Amino acid sequence: MTAEFPTAVHALVYLHHKGAVVPSAELADNICTNPARVRKIMAALCRAGLAFATEGRASGYHTGPEAGAVTLRQVADALGEVPVAVSWRSGDVDRECLVSSGMAAAMDGVYGLLNDRCRDALAELTIEQISRSVLIRKKNG
Repeated sequence: MTAEFPTAVHALVYLHHKGAVVPSAELADNICTNPARVRKIMAALCRAGLAFATEGRASGYHTGPEAGAVTLRQVADALGEVPVAVSWRSGDVDRECLVSSGMAAAMDGVYGLLNDRCRDALAELTIEQISRSVLIRKKNG
């Protein structure tokens, strides 16, 4: 996964907590990143219907009444995130050695399994659960 995923989760938790329209500058400040990055990520969340943009004098972002039920899998899917993505593969399919020619495919199977399990786990976590976790930690800390 990329850093866009925790940024998106942070934004949704903050918007859910605030329950109001929040400008990108305020979101960026809370996330500790820049507003352009926030706007890019929020655009993807808005396209997926996980957040909404308000234009005009009081422009910004907000969530709908069901924001707490949004799963982390929905967030990952909205961003096109893959939990385990590998850019390099060992071996060479054209070699005679079975280890060298078969290792990439075997590891692709492992990555596929890991991704399926990660997606299943993300489907069980909601914005509300993350929000409660953050607020409880703050209350007890």
